[in-house]
Amino acid sequence: MTAPDQLAIRFLFASLGCLAAGLAVWGAAGLARRWLPALGMQRSTWLLAQLAIAATFMLLLAPPGQQVNMLPVFEVDVNAAASLPAAQPEQDVGAVTPLANAGQRSWLAWLAWAWVLAYVAGLAWMLGRLWQGQRMLERLAQGGARQAAALPAMIEVDAPIPPMLVGPFKPRLLLPRSLRDMPALQRELIVAHELTHWRRGDLWWCTVGAMLQALCWFNPAMRRLRERLTWAQELGCDRDVLRGRPQAERRAYAAALVAQLRMQHHAAHGALAFGGVSPNTLAARVELIRAPAATRHALWSRGAGLAILALAFGGNLALQPALAWTSAPFRLDCTIMLDAASGERLVEQGDCGARVTPASTFNIAVSLLGYDAGILHDTHSPALPFRQGYADWLPAWRTTTDPTGWIRHSTVWYAQEVTTRLGLNGLQSYLRRFDYGNQDLSGGVAESWIGSSLQISPREQTAFLRKLVRRELGLKPQAYDMTATLLRLPDLPNGWNVHAKTGTAFLAPRDGVADPHLAYGWFVGWASKEGRTIVFARMVLEPRQERGAAGPLLKQAFLRELPARLDALQTTT
Repeated sequence: MTAPDQLAIRFLFASLGCLAAGLAVWGAAGLARRWLPALGMQRSTWLLAQLAIAATFMLLLAPPGQQVNMLPVFEVDVNAAASLPAAQPEQDVGAVTPLANAGQRSWLAWLAWAWVLAYVAGLAWMLGRLWQGQRMLERLAQGGARQAAALPAMIEVDAPIPPMLVGPFKPRLLLPRSLRDMPALQRELIVAHELTHWRRGDLWWCTVGAMLQALCWFNPAMRRLRERLTWAQELGCDRDVLRGRPQAERRAYAAALVAQLRMQHHAAHGALAFGGVSPNTLAARVELIRAPAATRHALWSRGAGLAILALAFGGNLALQPALAWTSAPFRLDCTIMLDAASGERLVEQGDCGARVTPASTFNIAVSLLGYDAGILHDTHSPALPFRQGYADWLPAWRTTTDPTGWIRHSTVWYAQEVTTRLGLNGLQSYLRRFDYGNQDLSGGVAESWIGSSLQISPREQTAFLRKLVRRELGLKPQAYDMTATLLRLPDLPNGWNVHAKTGTAFLAPRDGVADPHLAYGWFVGWASKEGRTIVFARMVLEPRQERGAAGPLLKQAFLRELPARLDALQTTT
């Protein structure tokens, strides 16, 4: 599975999480509104509800924390490989996948890409609808007659539209010519209503709500919440316009709303504008105009509503890590094998382009640069004493260590001594020469390969190892010779000799604490026989096994199947 496929799958799960968040927020708001009727009149409640859903969507889209911390790894003793039983060809030959099948996508990836295309189409439709609505209103404004200078500008248009405040960047009030036929008091109240929208900044609230709805257009809760936002804005304007007015003017205002409903024939659907009367809300608005006491206690109801929404959003955030993890493949798996001479990719299975921490496999690079720089001398020197303060996760690390013991036990402090003596500039120079992964040492000269800054993909591992085998890294011959000696494993039963290194790291979530339930496992190296060399990299991210560390377990499994794989490649090539 490629990195774009993973991103598409994360987008799919983020969309599902957005739907779940919408259901939770709408349900919480519905319950609150049932117990607190005044809650429905507060525009802030509905806009914040939209923001809560959109924020959940964006949080789920953010890449899950990929910082990893390399934890202690005790390598399987090299002599143990000699006792590994050879895999039977009839069981393993079928597992060798030629390169032609390496790019196959899972059904989940195809579904995710289908949803991405549908989302882009829906977003384009929503934005196009807004643009067309704005264009229609712009044409009306340009063809209308501007009345006396005012802010916002008032423009009389000869069109069957309701009075409409258009904006937000250049607010204008469009008044249909048919408004002249209404009584003067009703005209005054209608204009006052639209101007109140302008003074309250409702056009900006409308714009934000429309953008949030466009972003999450697939979520029905966003449409319902925006409708509630518009409803609350209309009620707020009704309340402000009628504050302190006598009952006669209230009746005139209600009559004006009914007259608008009869007058309007077209509404600017999708435009960033206020105007028109909805038949679905007219009766409720008229009832609230007649009974203004129903709008009391708005302050405490607003606070209670916000508290309920905060709880709903907090629940979404609590759910976010689980949903974020499901947006990435639960099991990352790659096997890649190259012909060292030609560079031909013989096998590629899984997502071999994903970069992760190199963990202990970085010791191959450290060995090369250590011998080339003269820091390391041979297989047993320098022998460095253990000091207080060094990483001492394993008993084998708490003793004097030489290059052989370092590679066998993946002793972290020994590698740190080599890289520290070389220095940041020297280490960076070697990584550029090796073209090693992302070459990012921001994590520190002694910790970058242990944390998350230095990362490498299986493809990049095999490219690096191919240069090592072909001695194309521009190093002293001793660096190649000694590194190969340190990495040598017992020969396979079918005569291939193997040089390889393991690595183990646990996935760390956003809080930086390593997750002991998910582990990266690496096993990388090369196999040679009769003048032919095949470079390989095996990497997995999967639930941790109780019986051992991921790297050594992967090593054992791969060495069992490697003879059959190599024999199959010899036969097919």
